[in-house]
Amino acid sequence: MVQTVRSEATRTALGPTLVRLCREGLDIVCVDADLGYSTSAVKFGQEFPDRFFPVGVAEQNMIGVSAGLAACGKIAFCSSFAVFAPGHCFDQLRMAVAQPGTNVKLVASHGGVVTGEDGASAEALEDLALILSMPTFHVIYPADVVEAEQAIETATLRPKTPVIYDDSGYRFELGRWDRLRNGSDVTLIACGELVKAALDAAEMLAGEGVQARVLNASSLRPVDRDALRAAAQETGAIVTVEDHFVHGGLAGIVSETLAEEHPVPMALIGMRDRYGTSGTWEELLEYFGLTPQAIADAARGVVARK
Repeated sequence: MVQTVRSEATRTALGPTLVRLCREGLDIVCVDADLGYSTSAVKFGQEFPDRFFPVGVAEQNMIGVSAGLAACGKIAFCSSFAVFAPGHCFDQLRMAVAQPGTNVKLVASHGGVVTGEDGASAEALEDLALILSMPTFHVIYPADVVEAEQAIETATLRPKTPVIYDDSGYRFELGRWDRLRNGSDVTLIACGELVKAALDAAEMLAGEGVQARVLNASSLRPVDRDALRAAAQETGAIVTVEDHFVHGGLAGIVSETLAEEHPVPMALIGMRDRYGTSGTWEELLEYFGLTPQAIADAARGVVARK
């Protein structure tokens, strides 16, 4: 069930969910690079101090320690801001995790322009592209805290975002894109905090007689090829929506897949050709055109090209 009654930052899911899973018997450890209060990982450390390994401001070391613990059979989580992981430690992720296939769960919070007032240096707009370039990673971008709780290895966000799902009525499945709204004229495919913006755009379009399907593309790898193919075949037009550069992330995945299987008119909503800046979350979404109005405008354009 879709609902928008409350708001909660997805980052708040990490620590409490790890505590719950560890209590249930999973052999979890967590490595932290001095940002545990921001990512909520410290809550796990407070409950299980012998399973919590703070390494200080040393993200590359965090990955190495996590890989070592995973190689010993532990379920190793590590967390930091996305500009630091994968930003500071791509080589360590590639050599110690991706290539050997160690069981490391990287939780990268504070991605995209929603980092807001901290400015461009803190706004990770390449994080998905970096992780997706390594083919052995499963990559998940949750739309709200409920989905984050169910896919806790995902990136988390600092701002409070509308809760889209009813806690008891939704189950995350790796490789499945949830259809949040039916429609036959155009499909809006969004991930992360912009799923709500896509839903709002669909509501705007419905007032004009345009029926927009909305897909939550939370599983970026593996991709839901069946849902994507059906969207192209049944609606004939696609708009992708992401708080990331349009190359290397959701737009790239959708474009590459449909180029092989079923090309249709497309529009890509995301960041292009420039980095972010400082401002409130709402100001930056408006400034960079990551709004329901911009999504609706793009949808009208692709529908006209059908």
